[in-house]
Amino acid sequence: MPFWIELKVCKVNGINIAPHQVAWNMAYYARNGASFFLVKSLSTKRLYLFSGDQGPVLAKGGLSEGRGPSFANAAALFKGLRPLLEDHFEIALRPAPLD
Repeated sequence: MPFWIELKVCKVNGINIAPHQVAWNMAYYARNGASFFLVKSLSTKRLYLFSGDQGPVLAKGGLSEGRGPSFANAAALFKGLRPLLEDHFEIALRPAPLD
């Protein structure tokens, strides 16, 4: 089963998540799918990663109510995402071979 990342941006705290996005991510997560909300904060320039089951919390309370790690940049995000995916899929991810 592939993983899904819902991309969002917020100016201060509020995150605009549609009800169908919340429902889809909740259903996918409930079926043991790897589902995430990735939020870029324009005020802090940080990236925040939340599991798919946090859609209702994020839609209602915004960035301050979510539980998840934050990252300074994309490189740190990918470094932090790797163990989450390895744990979820119970596999060791290897770097892609260079051509």
